[in-house]
Amino acid sequence: MDHDPPPAWRARTVPDWLVLTLACVAQFMVVLDVSIVNVALPAIKADLGFSQSGLQWVLNAYTLAFAGFLLLGGRAADLYGRRRVFLLGLGVFTGASLLGGFAQDQAMLIGARAIQGLGGAILSPATLTILTTTFSEPKARSRAMGMWSAVAGAGGAAGALLGGVLTQELSWRWILFINVPIGAAAMVAARAFLQETRGAGERQPLDVRGAVLVTAGLTALVYGLVRSANVGWTSWQTALALTGAAGLVAWFLVHESRRAVSPLMPIAMFARRSIWSANLVMLLLAGAIFAMWFFVSLYLQDVLAYSPLRTGFAFLPQTLAIVFGAQLSSRLILRIGPRPLLVAGAASAAAGLFWLGQVGVHSAYWTDILPPSVLITLGLGLSFTPLAYASTAGVAPHEAGLASGLVNTSRQIGGAIGLAALATVAVNRMDSALRSAGPSLSRSRAVLTEATTQGYTEAFLVSAFIALAAMVAAVLVPTVRRRSSAPIEVPSGELATAPAEN
Repeated sequence: MDHDPPPAWRARTVPDWLVLTLACVAQFMVVLDVSIVNVALPAIKADLGFSQSGLQWVLNAYTLAFAGFLLLGGRAADLYGRRRVFLLGLGVFTGASLLGGFAQDQAMLIGARAIQGLGGAILSPATLTILTTTFSEPKARSRAMGMWSAVAGAGGAAGALLGGVLTQELSWRWILFINVPIGAAAMVAARAFLQETRGAGERQPLDVRGAVLVTAGLTALVYGLVRSANVGWTSWQTALALTGAAGLVAWFLVHESRRAVSPLMPIAMFARRSIWSANLVMLLLAGAIFAMWFFVSLYLQDVLAYSPLRTGFAFLPQTLAIVFGAQLSSRLILRIGPRPLLVAGAASAAAGLFWLGQVGVHSAYWTDILPPSVLITLGLGLSFTPLAYASTAGVAPHEAGLASGLVNTSRQIGGAIGLAALATVAVNRMDSALRSAGPSLSRSRAVLTEATTQGYTEAFLVSAFIALAAMVAAVLVPTVRRRSSAPIEVPSGELATAPAEN
């Protein structure tokens, strides 16, 4: 397939709104598929015979592949052309969605979800760098990045709504099939209208080995956490998985610091306080919040007996809260800096998670679920723009894709590890409650529902403490002051000037 850029006359006549629409549609698809399966999990479990602990792999297969290859995708977009990489990622993502929709067993679905994650890792950084090269005027870029941030944030919560509608009215398979016509239309439009751009400088080889090492290490870590719920922390299986994970991650760090010709993750980047502190906050915040959608969706259906459609609509206020938070933070970021917004966002999420930790078997949606859920997602929306702002402040333009990929990788890694760890906490609490009830009562519907609720509330409370840790880490994020020096590219919120760190 010919990927040469379109003629110059065509590139000049393409309206900016069309480029923004293509980038936002692609990013929405990528983020949507992290969460759209949540509401469909009970239907997937019944149809393909997943166990309770194995069900989370439907989410984490996507998340781990996305996290492991996102840095590679960011570098590829800089080196080999944003339009070319955009089309490649969109094609892989769309094809994997079609494959997953036709899955006949667990392995086929998990494999398709992993390929989807790979496609998303290629696609997502390209959407951001396309915007930074299209919108050069500060106010226009601010509006574009605010819209991109809002769409990225809303995709996570909107997935539950769309997943509920598709699962109940059609089938769980349509949560994957829905990507096919959208992806095909976006590919045609991108092929016709996007202009090719790439980072300046000599083309360097991609660090494929680094991507494979970090993905394998994260997968082994998540596997060890999941297995611990079934065989215990002292079993040889858990020990082997966690030891393997430590070895692979150590190999990755050595490879990146000493052997890679063009490192996937230059260790020197973490010498900047703004980069390591922002990535730490993102890691913790994602670890606290990502699993919230998983547990709330299961709680609404398994405990409160909501239908998939009703569950999907129950998540609609969260979508609005994320959009509001993202837009508000994009307007405040240059006035007050990233630190106050991050502290406020993490505090809001922690308060909401503590509140959710009090739910019971007979809790009401309007008083016990809706208010804390809105607090959590408002905090997440408030955090998106300042995290992207701080993590890319002062980064050279040719490394914009790498820096944005790094903070997004932290989000996916935190989410995957958080889900695995919190699911283990929930399963252990549920098992303990069932053992306390005794063998004669453990099979009764009432006891099972009570044990399930205790597992979910335990996970919410642990999540709240992780969010508090994110709030403490946010204090470490430096204040970014505007200077009169040349502007730099910031992939969210505003175009800032070179920062000074306090």
